[in-house]
Amino acid sequence: MLQLIGLLAISWLIIWLYEKGNLSVLGLTPTKDRLKYFTILFIVSALISATTFLLKIYIAKEQYTIAQSLTIKSVCIETWYQFRTVMTEELLCRGVLLYILIKKIGQPKAVISSSLIFALLHWINAGVWGNISQMIIVFAFTFSMGLLLAYSYARTYSILIPFAIHYGWNLTQNYIFPDTSSTNHIFIHATPQPEVTISYWAFFTMLLLPKILILIVTYLIIRKHKKVTIR
Repeated sequence: MLQLIGLLAISWLIIWLYEKGNLSVLGLTPTKDRLKYFTILFIVSALISATTFLLKIYIAKEQYTIAQSLTIKSVCIETWYQFRTVMTEELLCRGVLLYILIKKIGQPKAVISSSLIFALLHWINAGVWGNISQMIIVFAFTFSMGLLLAYSYARTYSILIPFAIHYGWNLTQNYIFPDTSSTNHIFIHATPQPEVTISYWAFFTMLLLPKILILIVTYLIIRKHKKVTIR
């Protein structure tokens, strides 16, 4: 909690020094329109993220069950942890710095710059530095996702919109299903993962289809949002 408060305080200081402004540039006020798009994008993002595991069930014959160690406390703690992690990344990559970049160098360059920072951060967070092939894979998706998230802020001037997409994806991938090394998930493998031989087409379908869908579908939804302009 202190981490987020600190980031918000720094964000306020930066925008105040830049134009004597305040945190209203983050668009945190939950208006009716923002709440509508937040809800839609969060649900869509989470469902598309879940298709990764539905494809694993169908193609790789993986089986899942609800974790026996699941408690209300553990759900609240992990949900908050994912919330804090995503909001931290949003404040760093799509916060007042993106707002200032848009005003200083224009939207296209600002969106690209923000996306590069987002991708580079994930090189560090994912622990793939030095592994060229993994670095390329991580960069390709996180840069593309960064473009989508930065564009969603630039179109709406509300950090709630990219946060909804980001949080829906991360919560599903990192907590609801076992896609990380952590053993703390809502669903866990019911049996040891089966050793199966699948085609390259099937492998890339499981790996890439959800990532492509999240970029396309959420972009089309954001395009329906009336473009917000700033002075």
